[in-house]
Amino acid sequence: MKLKLSLLIATFLLCGTTANAIPSTNISVNIAPPNPAPYENVAITLSSFVDNLDSVLISWSVNGKTVSEGIGKKSFSATAPGAGGETKVVALVYLPEGTTDTTILIKPSVMVLLWQANDSYVPPFYRGKALPSPDSEVKVVAIPEIRTSSGNVSPKNMTYYWKKDYTNSVDGSGYGKNSFLFTNDYLEDANNISVTASTVDQKYSSEAGIDIAMAEPKILFYKNDSILGTLWDRILPDTYKIQGPEIVEAAPYFISPKELQNPALIWSWFINDALVNLTSFKKNLMPISAPERTHGTSKLKLEIKNRDKIFQTATKEIEVEF
Repeated sequence: MKLKLSLLIATFLLCGTTANAIPSTNISVNIAPPNPAPYENVAITLSSFVDNLDSVLISWSVNGKTVSEGIGKKSFSATAPGAGGETKVVALVYLPEGTTDTTILIKPSVMVLLWQANDSYVPPFYRGKALPSPDSEVKVVAIPEIRTSSGNVSPKNMTYYWKKDYTNSVDGSGYGKNSFLFTNDYLEDANNISVTASTVDQKYSSEAGIDIAMAEPKILFYKNDSILGTLWDRILPDTYKIQGPEIVEAAPYFISPKELQNPALIWSWFINDALVNLTSFKKNLMPISAPERTHGTSKLKLEIKNRDKIFQTATKEIEVEF
């Protein structure tokens, strides 16, 4: 089995818009989706608890041009413009007491969310993403792309409203706060992080959200060759036959802290369930050998614990033939 690598930072592309409704006193507006992507179809529906909209004439116009009308035509579909554009939809409702209008402005924009686990370890040359484990610190960065008539708005000049698991983060939100730090919840399999970025005048905004899953730390064994170094392209199988004295190198994935020699990490090696006291500074290296002219198997086991984070533990065990 060979581990494949992926990008260090995964990119999640989500789109949002500002769709501002200015209804009459008795007419409400529902827009779905509330934050459409550029060129996405937008469904607009009128409703009223006072007036019977099923029996009156309703006319719809897009950017000043009437495109649809009819008795009881409470629903209408429009296509959002490209990023930086604006579409103005007006609904004229001909009530018995007079005509009223409702205006909807659709201004699409784009939001990119990037995230990384700040203190999750992965071995050298690993192309995969370092995943968060229980009690890991995760950083999320929002990169909104909002265009106005004067050009792109700098992400630094926006106000950000962050939520963790659908709960507002007062301390994490504010002007220019386009990044968000949180510690994942060991009781949950994933955490939902969402953000709304708005211009100072509140005319333009964009929002996005992602689910960041939690991974359990794991250990893989590799051969540490005296000449070639660590053979990262070959994971030791569950039953491994040695040809003589060898060194097994352990690589813990997704455990924290990143520094393997940090005293917070407790390394416990066992051979046939007997604890082995290593004198080497590098606790991830385990020399193994067998007496000459003997054959058999032994059980090699490693357990890693983080003494500061009780939910971060990893165990690996293989059979060594000699």
